[in-house]
Amino acid sequence: MLQLDEYIDLIIPRGGEELIRAVVAQSKIPVIKHYKGVCHIFVDAQADMEMAVNICFNAKVQRPGVCNAVETLLVHKDIAREFLPRVAEKLQKAGVVLRGCEKTRSILKNIEAATENDWPAEYLDLILAVKVVENIDEAIAHIEKYGSLHTESIITNDYNNSQRFLNEVNSSTVLVNASTRFSDGFELGLGAEIGISTTKLHAFGPMGLEELTTTKFIIYGNGQVRT
Repeated sequence: MLQLDEYIDLIIPRGGEELIRAVVAQSKIPVIKHYKGVCHIFVDAQADMEMAVNICFNAKVQRPGVCNAVETLLVHKDIAREFLPRVAEKLQKAGVVLRGCEKTRSILKNIEAATENDWPAEYLDLILAVKVVENIDEAIAHIEKYGSLHTESIITNDYNNSQRFLNEVNSSTVLVNASTRFSDGFELGLGAEIGISTTKLHAFGPMGLEELTTTKFIIYGNGQVRT
């Protein structure tokens, strides 16, 4: 099928990274693809703690085996000592394994150490990488380095930081004070979801039926010529 470019206009593979890469390698037809969903939540210094705990829990636990589940939690250093124990307790009760940076493990003594391999990982499981960051600049830089252009969320009551995050994070879906699980065509009002694209052309992000339509130009004349 992947060779039938005279008959098929577009391929949209649904599955894991290995499947999608295999389709891209073999297809003579354009492919809408996202290789993986390394989704982040950044809990800012001005976050509402209870809201942040609930959002992080939902984004990881509600359905961990999908591409819009959160895989890395970034926490501002100013709230880390208060926030991390609260979110860790709820996550661990649900069976989530936490893997943290050195600063995180200085607060949460009983969690696994994160390695360099954890930051770009798409676990699709009850595993969460956790990193304490100095500020929003470090959070955005981390996402730029390790993210997959899929979905990122900031939890904050600081309007300026929310706007910086929206403007500077180069992912297909960026949220403020909401779960990454909303990165879905149906949830965003696009109708039945067709797929998610992390390549910018022709569609970027969750796709509905409209993204599969083609423009056809129809022109009526009565003898006009171009000069």
